[in-house]
Amino acid sequence: RWIKFEEKVEDGGVRWSAPHVPALPLHSLFQLRTCLQKGTMLLDLDALSFKEIINKALSEQPPEAELRPELRGRLAALLLCQPRHQTTKSLLRLLAELALSPCRGKAKSWTDPGAQVSETPLKEQLRNQFQKKVPPGAEAAHVAVGEVEFLEKPFAAFIRLRRGVALGSLAEVTLPSRFLFILLGPRAKVKAYHEVGRAMATLLTDELFQRVAWQAENREDIIAGMEAFLDELTVLPPGKWDPSARIPPPSYLPSPHRRTTTHPSDRQLHGDGDTSAAGDRAGLGDPRSGEELERTGRLFGGLLRDIRRKAPWYGSDFSDALHPQCLSAVLYIYLATVTNAITFGGMLGDATANMQGVLENFLGTAFAGSIFCLFSGQPLTILSSTGPVLVFERLLFSFSQDHSLDYLEFRLWIGLWVAFFGVVLVATEASHLVRYFTRFTEEGFCALISLIFIYDSLKKMRSLADAFPINWQYRLDNVTSYGCICNLSSPGTALAPGRVGEGLGGPQVSGHDPSSPPALSLQHPPTLAGLSRTQCLARGGHLLGTSCQYVPDVTLISFLLFGVTFLSCTAFKRFRSSRYFPAAVRKLVSDFAIILTILASCAIDATLGLETPKLLVPSELKPTNPARGWIIFPFGANPWWVCLVSAVPAVLVTILIFMDQQITAVILNRREYKLQKGAGFHLDLLCVSLLMVVTSATGLPWYVSATVISLAHMESLRKESVTSAPGEHPEFLGIREQRLTGLAVFVLMGVSVFMAPLLKHIPMPVLYGVFLHMGVVALNSIQLTDRVRLLLMPAKHQPDLPYLRHVPLRRVHLFTVIQLLCLALLWVIKSTVAAIIFPVMV
Repeated sequence: RWIKFEEKVEDGGVRWSAPHVPALPLHSLFQLRTCLQKGTMLLDLDALSFKEIINKALSEQPPEAELRPELRGRLAALLLCQPRHQTTKSLLRLLAELALSPCRGKAKSWTDPGAQVSETPLKEQLRNQFQKKVPPGAEAAHVAVGEVEFLEKPFAAFIRLRRGVALGSLAEVTLPSRFLFILLGPRAKVKAYHEVGRAMATLLTDELFQRVAWQAENREDIIAGMEAFLDELTVLPPGKWDPSARIPPPSYLPSPHRRTTTHPSDRQLHGDGDTSAAGDRAGLGDPRSGEELERTGRLFGGLLRDIRRKAPWYGSDFSDALHPQCLSAVLYIYLATVTNAITFGGMLGDATANMQGVLENFLGTAFAGSIFCLFSGQPLTILSSTGPVLVFERLLFSFSQDHSLDYLEFRLWIGLWVAFFGVVLVATEASHLVRYFTRFTEEGFCALISLIFIYDSLKKMRSLADAFPINWQYRLDNVTSYGCICNLSSPGTALAPGRVGEGLGGPQVSGHDPSSPPALSLQHPPTLAGLSRTQCLARGGHLLGTSCQYVPDVTLISFLLFGVTFLSCTAFKRFRSSRYFPAAVRKLVSDFAIILTILASCAIDATLGLETPKLLVPSELKPTNPARGWIIFPFGANPWWVCLVSAVPAVLVTILIFMDQQITAVILNRREYKLQKGAGFHLDLLCVSLLMVVTSATGLPWYVSATVISLAHMESLRKESVTSAPGEHPEFLGIREQRLTGLAVFVLMGVSVFMAPLLKHIPMPVLYGVFLHMGVVALNSIQLTDRVRLLLMPAKHQPDLPYLRHVPLRRVHLFTVIQLLCLALLWVIKSTVAAIIFPVMV
């Protein structure tokens, strides 16, 4: 059987083989062409049953191939016999049949010998699990070949029905049938007819030949379609490979469009290599080719165009979210956003004397993110605090302290100026400058943010190790010195050694030699208190106390949870493409990979019972610094001229916000994501600018698009084809574009204050592991990572990538090295006070 690739019934006759690329003898194709040239051909036949089709095929034979009347009857009876099918059964049904087989004896075929094709589907056809693999709208084609003793010459017929007709029990599954090919004849060479039938089935699965077969008006059109197929045929020499070897299906197949527009022989004859190069480059995706960034020449022209483009989709932005995958995305991005808010909130609190802290970051993220998801042009974007904004806040607070200015009032005026400049940029359609952001810029920015996520997750684990230091001086033989009592067998006798101090990481042994007796409490004789664990047990005593059993260190378990979380996230995400379990189970596990990992890690932590650091969120709605309120007044604390001077730093912040927002928007709207609802560069920038007014007036942090979390959001909403032919990889259909997941994430952020009792059970190392996973996934999604691997790979082992076909390898390496040097420069800038200008440097 074929859908796209060939499957054979194995020699045991009970299972189908793995799908593979059909390898055809060249001679069978020539014989097939002869059959099409000389045999019966009926195009657009009107028939409603298989019996009617056979009768017309036998009665309308060419004169030179016409059979005697008595042979027609025998041939018709043979063709109308019910074929045997190897049905695909579910695992539960196989187990049930296996359990009942001793009672039933030998399994019976679901067709009786000599039975004719039924006009209605059989129940075995309706229960066939193979139906799930058939794409929607597919039609069946039947190929019947074989040797018949009573025929003196071959009988061949190619039939195309005018309409797809369900032919009862003829097919393995219940599908309408359109094409039939019959080849019966006397005994010939071994498998000669069989190979001709395989050639015909392979032709019918070729997309270009299907078009020809559908539209052909006569025999010559069918022959021409086969000749075109032969023109593209590749022949393997017989002594250089094993014909019995099954070629596995390739990961990628050329599209029919490329096969029709570019022909290998034409390229060689005419030297036209640019066509193929252009085709390969077209697949890379260019976000700047759409009309989203075309200038209209009118004030707010781009904004109005964004609104007109997004308005028709607004209703579907909510209805498209009614899918279980969106629930997984909400929980995943919510936990990532909570962790990010706590991290940046803590750093903001340290940089601004708690004028902005964790609570302010929670409330600001919830408000700004919700408004952005409701009204933005690309609602899949996740807003968050970013590193350059944090650096600016630190510098601004220091400047305010040095010059006796009120920090929040000064910041309010800067935010108002930034909002004004942002509206001006929207009005003048400045977002069209995004056209000049190249792959070099996008990859450098994305790689830097991804590396920051990876570095910060490792840095957090390092700081956790400093807070809970490992007790390197622990000795099992001196366990009695850790508050453990040696109880001798003599009645009423107990020895209690003095206790040494216990630090964050567990008991801390003093600096003396571990083999020497530990320090003693004054009320116990030193000679008795010096007993070690071995000596206590040798005297017949036993150990009493909570410290007698060895307890692993908090840091070690935290690193274990960190590593398990990262590896489990990666493994569960890749589980979709594994060989185990049905496709529905693999998809479900992959969609909920992050949530399953977090639940499993929390269960491990709860089982161990160690006091690992947990997620702590604010539980009271009051400013972190009691000296400030929720509303910032523009006048009163600073001189009047501050409102004018604030325009100077506001220009720098505007450039920072514009670059950060638009580079992220370009990355998210790339063509390879197959977004259908369009982008909204001008509308997004307007939303971010107007939100600056509210967050500045309430003393909340400023927000801009978070690259890595936004990419993780899109990755969690990937759509793939539900049904795929055997051997065919699931097709990427695009992203589930909607507003509800982001909105739900930020609403949950707002109510997190009331969920503190539940969230406190999540260990921080688990969330750091999720952060590491997000950074690694984002880093692997860019071409730069592939080219870095090429630097370490000999040329003979390098993969067949499109750009390696058209660009010399040394130039690829030169481009990669320059990109790495620029990335290193950005990292240095990011690590200094000059980090505020890093978006401009990008």
